Amino acid sequence: MSLKSSNKVETNRYQLEVEVDAKIFEKAIEQAYHKENKKIAIPGFRKGKAPRAFVEKYYGEQVFYEDAINAVYPDALDEAVNEAKLELIEDKIDFDLVSAGKEGIVFKATVTTKPDVEIEGYKNIGATKKPIEVTDEDINQEIKKVQERNSRMVTVEDRAVQNGDITVIDFDGSVDGVAFEGGKAENYSLTIGAGQFIPGFEEQVIGHQTGDEFDVNVKFPVDYQAADLADKDAVFKIKLHEIKVKELPEVDDDFVKDVSDFDTLDKYKEDVKAKLTETKEKEAKDDIENQLIDKLIENLKAEIPQAMYENKINEDIREFGYRLQSQGMNLDTYLQYTGMDKDSIRKQFQPQAERQVKVRLALEKVAQLENIQPSEEEIEEEFAKLAKSYEIDIDKVKSFIPKNELIKDIVVEKAINLVRDNAIIIESKKDAE
Repeated sequence: MSLKSSNKVETNRYQLEVEVDAKIFEKAIEQAYHKENKKIAIPGFRKGKAPRAFVEKYYGEQVFYEDAINAVYPDALDEAVNEAKLELIEDKIDFDLVSAGKEGIVFKATVTTKPDVEIEGYKNIGATKKPIEVTDEDINQEIKKVQERNSRMVTVEDRAVQNGDITVIDFDGSVDGVAFEGGKAENYSLTIGAGQFIPGFEEQVIGHQTGDEFDVNVKFPVDYQAADLADKDAVFKIKLHEIKVKELPEVDDDFVKDVSDFDTLDKYKEDVKAKLTETKEKEAKDDIENQLIDKLIENLKAEIPQAMYENKINEDIREFGYRLQSQGMNLDTYLQYTGMDKDSIRKQFQPQAERQVKVRLALEKVAQLENIQPSEEEIEEEFAKLAKSYEIDIDKVKSFIPKNELIKDIVVEKAINLVRDNAIIIESKKDAE
């Protein structure tokens, strides 16, 4: 194989002219013959037994050319791309066969490449650190969450429904006296004030007693998802079976012993405060990193091909699908439940994908400018970390994660660390005080 020429034909598009010599092409033809011959019938020969020369004479000299070209093309293109020092984006490749014969083949391939990138001002970027303060209110709110998780439901029999109660009801809805799909249920738990039902429904349950049977009159919203019900008046016949309230445990030393490893409320609050402080520190660090990334993207100069964004969207959607599968759902079912289609979910992932592509390009350029390269020890440490994370043998990790791809990820991580280490972090006024 030899690269005859490499020419930039437009932004991020190169045309490569590649030659595959006669020896390599002849070997590919011979392999194609052996692969296809068992299917070929030639008069005078048993099926699959005709010599290649007879097959080519009968069907034409070029009978195996297509299979042979398909066999040599991928490796030939890869070698040409490496020789031209290009980095391809997996996208449509325009192929044009120039010539094919006993002397070999020549083809042209027009490919999409990663863009030329420029970036300045990636050192000494200013960022403001959010104040780290944990108030008594923060602590109490966190304890309230634990109270909620340890609450119990208590049936109320001596009063009418109030806002915030949990009611158990039967309902049967109709429009103009005709029942509609999804408008009927028995022993349904409805939290009053949660906004689960059509506007106006929950308010009309308030004031009723256990055992009451009554009507609720509502109007479906104009933009209701079921078009046949939109803007229609509806009547729901209700039977109220039960009124329940959530009873929270009292926050005292006994509560603390039940929900933690501490014996006193004071010790528990100290621990809650320490954990909230740690969380806020992480949030502040993440916020700083986002500020730095925003500035990197702002300083990035590149004409990014749309194919890079599309590829990233595809990758993100695949990963999202894998997460759904781990939860017992697939992507098609998710789209059906949410009323989305493939175009709308792509639009949902687009902003995230565009940001990821831009920051990756920026950090790769920073790494190039700073000549960042991981040591063999760092590479092995990363493989070991992945093996531990996946709970599989390190050799298996190496078999499905190419070393060069792992190096790219390590380089990008080291680049963001360099940007962070060189940033000028300004403490917020409240923190400084």
